[in-house]
Amino acid sequence: MPNSFYNVKAGFVNIFGKPNAGKSTLLNALIGEKLAIVSSKVQTTRHRIKGFLTTDQYQIIFSDTPGIIEPKYKLHERMMGAVKSALEDADVAMLLVDINDNWEECDAVFSSLRLKVGSIVVLNKIDTADKEKIEAAKAFFSSKSYCKKLVTISALAQNNLQELLDAIVSLLPEGDPFYAEDELTDLSERFFVGEIVREKIFELFEEEIPYQTTVLVHEFKHKSTLIKIGANIIVQRETQKSIIIGEGGKMIKKIGSDARKDIEKFLGQKVFLELFVKVRPKWRENDLFLKEYGYS
Repeated sequence: MPNSFYNVKAGFVNIFGKPNAGKSTLLNALIGEKLAIVSSKVQTTRHRIKGFLTTDQYQIIFSDTPGIIEPKYKLHERMMGAVKSALEDADVAMLLVDINDNWEECDAVFSSLRLKVGSIVVLNKIDTADKEKIEAAKAFFSSKSYCKKLVTISALAQNNLQELLDAIVSLLPEGDPFYAEDELTDLSERFFVGEIVREKIFELFEEEIPYQTTVLVHEFKHKSTLIKIGANIIVQRETQKSIIIGEGGKMIKKIGSDARKDIEKFLGQKVFLELFVKVRPKWRENDLFLKEYGYS
């Protein structure tokens, strides 16, 4: 690494908020790459996903975290564990608010975090609200003790992101970067492949299917002309397996086709993707299964 890369600002900037506030969309917009899967359904994000933004002046390690909820089973507890770990190492907290959400509920969530670092309240989706509502939201959150700075944005339209970055950098500590200039994340290609398959399940199915499903990539081999990938779609019941497979295998073929296109785009290489469906009753409550599926 060149010497000019040192003596910069560097730190962990972690994104917190209620489900569907737009955390994953914001992470992707700030990094300029699709690292976090996105869905209109709540609780799409189950892991802490880090993305690195590096310039000559700073290195920001962003973390997308699961939406803050009251845990109902062990998978939820693991998800909230990811939020807790992000709270512990944050240098700056971004508190993301969907401007159309209930502000009092958002305030209660942020107050419960008991933040010990500087925080930026980020009012998201301002392109869906009128000026009067935006000004009212700014007044409401600006008065809160956890609000050191406030920025209004639209993550989806990528409005005001530079203003947000400027606010973040102003709160970052000085220090050497944690990662090399060309690194984008600390997660494996295998992890992102599993997430892409899971995203397609969230897109294609309704009701309980997306929430009772996870994906385990069991094969990831680089061949001379392509990457061979094998993945298990884990469900809780035989009826769910039938729905995922679909009549004549129609649905699992659709999942595979849609996922393969995005995986090839992400990896920049041809992919052979093979999907299987496995039934694991009550996997969301089983410590061994949760560990095997990466929810440690």
